[in-house]
Amino acid sequence: MEQIAAALGDGARRRIVELLAERPRSVGELAELTGLRQPQTTKHLQTLSRAGLVTVFPLGQRRVYAVEAGPLKDFEGRLRALIATIEANAGERDVLTRYQAAIGADTASAKQDRWADGRAFSFDRLLAASPDVVWRHWTEPALLASWWAPPSMTVTACVIEPRAGGRAVLDYRDAEGRYRSAGEVRAATEPEHLEFDLSVLDAQGDTFFTGHYDLKFAETPGGTRLRLDLRITETTVEAVPFIAGIETGWGQVLDNLAAQLTQEKD
Repeated sequence: MEQIAAALGDGARRRIVELLAERPRSVGELAELTGLRQPQTTKHLQTLSRAGLVTVFPLGQRRVYAVEAGPLKDFEGRLRALIATIEANAGERDVLTRYQAAIGADTASAKQDRWADGRAFSFDRLLAASPDVVWRHWTEPALLASWWAPPSMTVTACVIEPRAGGRAVLDYRDAEGRYRSAGEVRAATEPEHLEFDLSVLDAQGDTFFTGHYDLKFAETPGGTRLRLDLRITETTVEAVPFIAGIETGWGQVLDNLAAQLTQEKD
């Protein structure tokens, strides 16, 4: 596939293949039709031949080339599979589009610190597990780490200690760097209610902004209704990319949680 892609990456070689698709042609005819010199045409034909795209027929003093459809069909199949994968994951690109738009809107608003204080978000999920199981996925570090990060992120440390005054920590990384959050649990009533603060920190440990999280776990037929209310304070101008990504990011991680609980149930 790599040879075919490289061979077809040159405009002159693509033109030769197009001409041969009509009928077999000699080197001289191809040179005349493409405007290339015969030595150049021969080199292009040799490249196409190595990729399996053309076959040469020595006919006395003449060398006639014909195109081979098989490799092109294989290449078409790979392209179709690639297109299908792109289309199946088009939502991931849409996430970036929405995130970019949110950063633009928030950048226009972030003229000074405290610009987004009091902004609130709410998330609801119906989860295919009992409140006890959902509670464990929030309060047991290994379970929490298994879902609490957007795609492409890796959790390196996380804990929510389910008691008033307990620690709340989330550290994760990606190829671009490390991201740290730390805070404190305000209230915990197993398995119904969990409330904690979490501040996103810069490299020096200063706060970009603080999120105040209020979670309620309500039993429903066949599972749990999770309600997450989030309010932010202590917002800095530098927090724009983080705040702009809250809605999309939390949507993704809660989808991770829902998918994991469904998989565990199955």
